Amino acid sequence: MPNDSEHRNNTRFETEKVWFVGAGPGDKSLITLKGYQLLQQAQVVIYAGSLINRELLDYCRIDVECHDSAGLTLSEITELMVNGVKAGKLVVRLQTGDLSLFGSLREQTEELANHAIGFVSVPGVSSFLGAAAQLGVEYTVPEVAQSLIITRMEGKTPMPPRETLEGFAAHQTSMAIFLSVQNMTEVVDRLIQGGYGQETPVAVVYKATWPDCQIVRGTLATITNQIRRAGIRKTALILVGAFLGEEYHYSKLYDAGFSHEYRSA
Repeated sequence: MPNDSEHRNNTRFETEKVWFVGAGPGDKSLITLKGYQLLQQAQVVIYAGSLINRELLDYCRIDVECHDSAGLTLSEITELMVNGVKAGKLVVRLQTGDLSLFGSLREQTEELANHAIGFVSVPGVSSFLGAAAQLGVEYTVPEVAQSLIITRMEGKTPMPPRETLEGFAAHQTSMAIFLSVQNMTEVVDRLIQGGYGQETPVAVVYKATWPDCQIVRGTLATITNQIRRAGIRKTALILVGAFLGEEYHYSKLYDAGFSHEYRSA
């Protein structure tokens, strides 16, 4: 990560808006350069509790005002953001992974709009990407899986009726299941009910890219007991599908016998 002042001096960010920044999956060096620059200049940072690697706050200036939002309500978070902007300060709302997945972005920005305050989104690396990197796998494998379903099991937030795990399992493609490892027995039952075989490969990745990352690999038949023995109860992704297995076919992209716009066979 750059440690000089070049980016700090050359890039200036508006203080009339709130900057929502995706913190990445955990590894402090996996934040984007723009997110890093914003943390360097931020005067107020509101971060998502233990879901954020607090080492990211080391990038901030010494006099930064930091707030852990884990115990705060939406109105309290809004008040911090509004007060910061009205005081002419650069306000960063630091959230997990990427803002577009389970990020509660809309409700926060609508509250800001009620105060006539705008926002800017700075994307981050999602944990489903970090998990694949830890495993060294691709979700899209030629002739095996060319689609990825990102979902969760219902909890306090209900699921739309047409977005059940059983329904998605019927597609037999790659799946990344968030926020569900605490209900692993039910997840497995519903995936099998939907059509996955018991020998379907599964990987559970706890805190992908963090120093204490833990990976458990098995099948739908074995994974529940494996993660119970590992003591994994939260902050983990469930990856399911044949992309984790042994079957693989080379793509045509680099095939010497395949012509395309940039190369003749």
